[in-house]
Amino acid sequence: MFEADVADVAQHASTGGLPARLGETVAAAHRRYAGLDEGVVADYIPILAEADPAHFGLVVAQVDGAVHRAGDAGVAFSIQSISKAFVFALVCEAIGHEAVHEIVGVNNTGLPFNSVMAIELNGGSPMNPMVNAGAIATTALVPAATPAEQWELVRTGLSRFAGRELTLDGEVYRSEVLTNQRNQAIGRLLQSYGRLDADPLAVVDVYTKQCALSVTAEDLAVMGATLADGGVNPVTGERVVSAEVCRDTLALLASCGMYERSGEWLFEIGLPAKSGVAGGIVAVAPGKGAVGAYSPRLDPAGNSVRGQRACAYLSRALGLNLFASTPAPAAASALSEASALSEASALSEASAQPEASASPTEGSRA
Repeated sequence: MFEADVADVAQHASTGGLPARLGETVAAAHRRYAGLDEGVVADYIPILAEADPAHFGLVVAQVDGAVHRAGDAGVAFSIQSISKAFVFALVCEAIGHEAVHEIVGVNNTGLPFNSVMAIELNGGSPMNPMVNAGAIATTALVPAATPAEQWELVRTGLSRFAGRELTLDGEVYRSEVLTNQRNQAIGRLLQSYGRLDADPLAVVDVYTKQCALSVTAEDLAVMGATLADGGVNPVTGERVVSAEVCRDTLALLASCGMYERSGEWLFEIGLPAKSGVAGGIVAVAPGKGAVGAYSPRLDPAGNSVRGQRACAYLSRALGLNLFASTPAPAAASALSEASALSEASALSEASAQPEASASPTEGSRA
């Protein structure tokens, strides 16, 4: 495990504000992609296939508590894998950065989210909490005496992120229970490698419930904005987790949040983000706010097509990309001044040259 050796160094952060007329920009992003019909609705969980493919909600929540909405911002859907990010944060808050790093890991598998082969290839390590194996191992670490208590800690913890009581979508939960044999197998495989101390089927059941929590695009935006605001919910003012936990969670999302497409996402959009197969996406701009998107049409990796496009638009239009930069004002001024001096020098040299005299022949003809 990499040893950073900076525990005694204070963490400083440099962040900036968001542009004015933010609501108009959110509305423009929504209009731009509302008619896009690429992708397909997930059907490997039967109930998800019933989602309206026309639904498209887009929300930006700022760290000052302002919320900007467009489209189907209040339509409910199941959080699915987006829950992984926030359960990871809760577990890190409860047992610490080092313990989660050691037990679960933080490196990208480069394989699909439900891969069994990734576990076998890495000696039983789940690799990171954003794939199913790592998420199941993380849920097992929720500190409680019984699975029922674990579930309630997860539900109330994610509710604090959202700033309102979140509830289980029983229909989604029952549909998932009938089709989660692969996750049960992953749980048993983790147990065989000594990665789970609890009953694997009980852990998978809690994990299944957390994925079936009902949220909206606005909930996702507020949850993401809580991570952007150093762990304080900008709507309720409640501290949910520490700033250090937010940093760890966002670092993980940047590298692993969009599954095997995480590198492409970071290259094109430049934000920590997490997706879910019901069509949700949360993307976080530290110190500024977060985007919550919902549209059930997915690409082959399980990421919302409209949601990705809208996030890309907002990242550029609002200056959210973590890797984008422009010359500092002083540097830009110096470059402009140097250019002006160079131009003036060239003009001066040109004017100092003697004018060409008339030829003798021309003079003799006067």
